[in-house]
Amino acid sequence: MHTTSSPLRLRPATRLRALAVVSMLVLGLVGSACADDNARPTLNTDVTVPAGAAPVEAPGTSLVATASTVGDLEFRAGPDAGAEVVATLPNPRPLDTDPPVSIPLVMLVADQVDGWVQVYLPIRPNGSTGWIQSDAVDLTTHPWRIEALLDDFTLKVYKNDVVVFETDIGVARENAPTPGGLYYTTELLKPPDASTVYGTYAYGLSGFSEVFESFNGGPGQLGIHGTNEPDLIGQQVSAGCIRLRNSDIDYIVEVLGLPLGVPVSIVTNSVPAA
Repeated sequence: MHTTSSPLRLRPATRLRALAVVSMLVLGLVGSACADDNARPTLNTDVTVPAGAAPVEAPGTSLVATASTVGDLEFRAGPDAGAEVVATLPNPRPLDTDPPVSIPLVMLVADQVDGWVQVYLPIRPNGSTGWIQSDAVDLTTHPWRIEALLDDFTLKVYKNDVVVFETDIGVARENAPTPGGLYYTTELLKPPDASTVYGTYAYGLSGFSEVFESFNGGPGQLGIHGTNEPDLIGQQVSAGCIRLRNSDIDYIVEVLGLPLGVPVSIVTNSVPAA
């Protein structure tokens, strides 16, 4: 099934800061667990991603934290400066590029208390969280979420908890399954050549393959991307990523304008979405 509808109308929302993602990515990112085993295309990340805004009280609103402090950021086990450090991540976040480039660290917010924000971290193991002081991040909101129903070969985009786009997808092979759970979009890439395995666009996700600790020189990161093999949509074909027709990923990026930090629930029969 392939259906589209116009996004829901909300009261006017101000565009917040735009996240500029940089140029000349060489595999190692979403390609790490997406492509055919021997594919190593060069990607161009010259894409501007809008950071959306939504009424905080609206259904389906997500809160996104973009690191505003430069340097190594410490994430703690609890909202306390004396709590154990569970992860240290750099901001900006370096990409595996030639030449090297970096992008702001973007995280989906799980919880807040006075002066602290709990965020989902783009690290192994999947689902990791940590607390960071709120003055180290900028907070924005958006009304979007994505649901990928792997056993049904279906992807749905929600705005304020209403489906505004639905299409069929290609999913992972049985020997390289995509782990179910809750993830979020971390970067948006635009291949200079749409005829590669990534198609016209590729969103990187905060999750990682549980089969590949590394893949084609990358960390085994999951992603949602276009394809140069649209005839394989509706089949188990990838090494962990979710494939869409180029027209579908174009619609999500160019028409719906999904920002980074969009929750992505990956649902399988064995592992329901968080």
